[in-house]
Amino acid sequence: MRKIFNTAGPVKEIHYQIDPLTRWNMQDILELIAYQKYFILHAPRQTGKTSSLLALQKCLNAGDDYVSVYVNLECGQAARNDVARGIAAILSEMGGRFETVPGFESEVSAILRECLDKTPAENGLNRFLKLVCRKLDKPLVLLIDEIDSLVGDTLISVLRQLRAGYDTRPDDFPQSVILCGVVDIKDYKIHRSDNEIIKGGSCFNIKSKSLRLGNFNKEEIFSLYTEHTKETGQTFSDGVFDLAWEYTAGQPWLVNALAFEACFEMEENRDRSIPITSAIFEEAKERLILSRATHLDQLADKLKEERVRRVIEPMLTGGDSRGTDADNQYCLDLGLIRNYERRY
Repeated sequence: MRKIFNTAGPVKEIHYQIDPLTRWNMQDILELIAYQKYFILHAPRQTGKTSSLLALQKCLNAGDDYVSVYVNLECGQAARNDVARGIAAILSEMGGRFETVPGFESEVSAILRECLDKTPAENGLNRFLKLVCRKLDKPLVLLIDEIDSLVGDTLISVLRQLRAGYDTRPDDFPQSVILCGVVDIKDYKIHRSDNEIIKGGSCFNIKSKSLRLGNFNKEEIFSLYTEHTKETGQTFSDGVFDLAWEYTAGQPWLVNALAFEACFEMEENRDRSIPITSAIFEEAKERLILSRATHLDQLADKLKEERVRRVIEPMLTGGDSRGTDADNQYCLDLGLIRNYERRY
C-alpha cells in the first residue's frame, strides 16, 4: 500500500512521517522519568502529541526498565461534573489498555471489578493504580492523553487522585506520569458543580515541568515531502518548500494537509510525472480554506472566547492589544498566534 500524508489522528506505518521521538529532547524525557517526575506535555491540536506518546510507550516497553501504558481520557468528557460516571468510564478505558500488558490480562480484570464495584469513585482511580503497580514487575510510566477534555469535578477528581498517590511511587503508584493536552495545566480554569473556579495548577501542584511540542522546522518539512518523492517519484519544485514554510510556519497538520491536497485530492496531480509547483501549492491552499476542514473550523470557533477576542481582535482592527500575558500564552498554546521572528 502506498503511503499518504497524515491529516487525522496519530501517525501509522501508512503515513509519511518525522520520527516522533526526534521532536522532543529524549534525554530530558528519560531523565524526568528516571527521577520519578510527573510532568506536562502540551501543544495545539494536530501537532503530534499522541504520536509522540505512543512512540514513547513503544520505546519504553522495548527496554528492560519500565512498563509503559498509554490511555486516552476523552471517554470521561460527557460525564462533566458526574464524578461517579466519569471515573467509571476512565477505569473501564484504563482496564482495556492494561490488558495489553503481556501476561497481565487476568490480573486487570480482578482489579477493575474491585475498583468499579467496591471502591467509591472519589478513590477509584487511585486504588486502581495502586493495585496495578503492586502487581507489575517493573515501575509504571503512565501516559495520559486528552486530560483537558475532562470537565469540572471529574477533572478535579482525576488530578487529586493522582496527587494523592504521588508519595507512594514507584512501588505503589506510577513512577512517572505525563499529562498531555492542548494547554498547560496551570492555565486550566475548572468550574466545579457549585460554579467555583479552581486553577488547574492547585489541583496538581506535584507537576515538575511543562514541555511544549513545537512545530516542524524547515528541514523537517523538506524531509517529510521528500518521503513522498522517494515513494512515488513525484517531485516538488524548489519554491514549494519555502511556500510551505510561509503558509504554515511548520504547523504539522497544515504541512501535511497542504501536501495531501496538492498530491492526492487534486486528481490531476495523481499522475506522479507531474511535479508539484508553487502554483499548484497556491491552489491547494485556497482549496483547503474553502473546504472548511474540521481542524480549521475548531480554531475559528475559539474566536468566540473572550480571552481569545482580547488578543485577536486588535490584530485585525489595528487597535491596541487588550490581552494579558496569560491570554497571549493561551492563544499561543491553541496555535492561533505565534511569536514574531524579526528578519534583518
